[in-house]
Amino acid sequence: MNLRQASHYLGVSPDTLYRYICTGLVPAFKLGSRWKFRKSVLDRWMEEKMRQSQGRRH
Repeated sequence: MNLRQASHYLGVSPDTLYRYICTGLVPAFKLGSRWKFRKSVLDRWMEEKMRQSQGRRH
């Protein structure tokens, strides 16, 4: 996925996703000059974030 597709998939703006990339919050890699995302990696990342957030509520 490219940045725009990943931001749509995650439900955040491209600018927000870019900030997340720069701070290391979201897993991404550069292919040439463009940021790329694997859907499977984003899915695992979201699952982990959900588990962390549920653990804090208990």
